[in-house]
Amino acid sequence: MFPFIERIFADGGYRGEKMARVVARTGVWKLEIVKRSDAAGFEVLPKRWIVERTFAWISRCRRLAKDFERYARTTVAFVRLAMIRIMLRRLAANPYS
Repeated sequence: MFPFIERIFADGGYRGEKMARVVARTGVWKLEIVKRSDAAGFEVLPKRWIVERTFAWISRCRRLAKDFERYARTTVAFVRLAMIRIMLRRLAANPYS
């Protein structure tokens, strides 16, 4: 379904056999667990900030700020619309790139 996905970055909550089976079933995707550091205070973790930044962008959309939807299919549709909105704004802001 998603031929453009090559690698999936996930946090430690997705480590385990069940997720490994799902990823292995695709035959193409590679799962990379991004581990937290034990350092005190704030530290930017490689690849993890990409996910956190994307969640922040998505949560700017009022409908996605909280979990209002009854069905997961509806939530997925609104996440897709939010990402399309972000991409269109970027394309409109920079027409010659």
